[in-house]
Amino acid sequence: MPRFLGNIEAKTDAKGRVFIPATFRKQLQAASEESLVLRKDVFQDCLVLYPESVWFRTQNELRCRLNKWDARQQAVFRQFVSDAEVVVPDANGRILIPRRYLQMAGIRGDVRFIGMDDTIEVWAKERADAPFLQAEDFSQALQEALKDNPANGQKE
Repeated sequence: MPRFLGNIEAKTDAKGRVFIPATFRKQLQAASEESLVLRKDVFQDCLVLYPESVWFRTQNELRCRLNKWDARQQAVFRQFVSDAEVVVPDANGRILIPRRYLQMAGIRGDVRFIGMDDTIEVWAKERADAPFLQAEDFSQALQEALKDNPANGQKE
């Protein structure tokens, strides 16, 4: 399974096509991932590219957690999967980002691809230029998240 890392700028063309950064394309090819699933992020104004295998694993996990006989939970699942679309890179490594997704993420030209472990986020460059958290908030949140983690070998 690919593990994406990095923060790479690119440009969309007038039709909404954008080159997937070469480092990410190589990882996708090495993992034999030919298709990607695109959806708007649940929390942020950015887009998320899921390698197809990661998408199906995520979709299955959500399906298992939600009761299909509960109307609200079924609506949550429906919303999650209906906002997704398969995109296949062309021979040049470009994907077409449909206009509605560009609008959802506020993308007008320059974008930033951010590797997020097993997915890739696509941000409008100007939104990704600002820090996601201020330095002090980041260090405090990281400390809180990790202080009681048994994998650290210590417990405070």
